[in-house]
Amino acid sequence: MSPRVSLFVTCLVDQLFPRIGLAMADVLERLGFGVDFPEAQTCCGQPAFNSGYREEARLVAGHFLDVFQASEFIVVPSGSCTAMIVRHFAELFHGDAAALERVKSVASRVREFSTFLTEVAGVEDVGARLDDVVTFHDGCHALRELGIHSAPRRLLAHVHGLELREMEPAAECCGFGGTFAVKFAELSGAMARTRIDAIARTGARAVVSLDPSCLMQIQGALSRAGLDIRTLHLAEVLASR
Repeated sequence: MSPRVSLFVTCLVDQLFPRIGLAMADVLERLGFGVDFPEAQTCCGQPAFNSGYREEARLVAGHFLDVFQASEFIVVPSGSCTAMIVRHFAELFHGDAAALERVKSVASRVREFSTFLTEVAGVEDVGARLDDVVTFHDGCHALRELGIHSAPRRLLAHVHGLELREMEPAAECCGFGGTFAVKFAELSGAMARTRIDAIARTGARAVVSLDPSCLMQIQGALSRAGLDIRTLHLAEVLASR
């Protein structure tokens, strides 16, 4: 019997990109998983954490632990939010033995979407079809903090009709970085322009990523440059028929 999966959809998916959450649920249900959406969920606390508001971040993180305490698996459509939970919750509760036990228990059941499919579900071909040429953007947190590189590419390789063209350079930041894009707008914009230049050189008609935040940054830069290239979350690609 397949485990039941709880979706943590993140703030950006909840508020701006609900289609990503729906696509993720569609793929998981197609594979036979029971899927639930705990409605009490809010945020992982990353914005407050990155801005230095540790007490506020602890309150939000504590609520996350409460909401997902009983979940068998928690699947997340974001490398950055996954990294916050599995890497940085322990920092927030340093010295609190009881809280750290809860963090350890819950974090062990948290998976970024692509790694849940390849490592827990054990699948690479989910029956998707998308007749298009795409390139893939590695989000910084997924690549550098979680070491996620091959899983999304293996999944894309099994999408019928899809051609993946790698960017060069492949591992540069898009310039979003949460509040970084607000505090250092000029530098953030310059980084985004460098990224879309690399995207355009591939000749791809779409750019795929694991992080809605990266896709939001990249889509803005593509639109400002007048480039007819769309952005897609991996879940949207895998939900395609």
